[in-house]
Amino acid sequence: MAVRACGLIIYRRLQPGPSSKVADSIEYLLLQTSYGTHHWTPPKGHVDPGEDDLQTAFRETQEEAGLQASQLTLVEGYRKELHYPVRGKPKTVVYWLAEVKDCNTEIKLSEEHQAFQWLKLEDACKLAEYEDMQATLKEAHQFL
Repeated sequence: MAVRACGLIIYRRLQPGPSSKVADSIEYLLLQTSYGTHHWTPPKGHVDPGEDDLQTAFRETQEEAGLQASQLTLVEGYRKELHYPVRGKPKTVVYWLAEVKDCNTEIKLSEEHQAFQWLKLEDACKLAEYEDMQATLKEAHQFL
């Protein structure tokens, strides 16, 4: 059976300048793992028994970034499923899109991560080294 994980692609909108487009004021939250290759990823984690996928996404976001569900607005209609192998076993990761209600909300990392950054789409794609993650970020950006 495939390993299943769920998470949220978190973004914030900065106050756009008079000449900038709305899309230019969006930044995505990426966390840098404190293990392995120290890759950058949105908050996500494995589904616990008795939990549904969306509950997992919110719980993992709270554990890994310190963001409560009440601080986020889930974007209706966006859900992305990625499938890839990890150590020879299939893995499924489901992402939803969520906006922080206050763009100055503090991020509190767990021990699983050593750093975080708010990044414009282009920079987020550079840090997210996996092609499917880059494609997902771009797709989410288009959706917005």
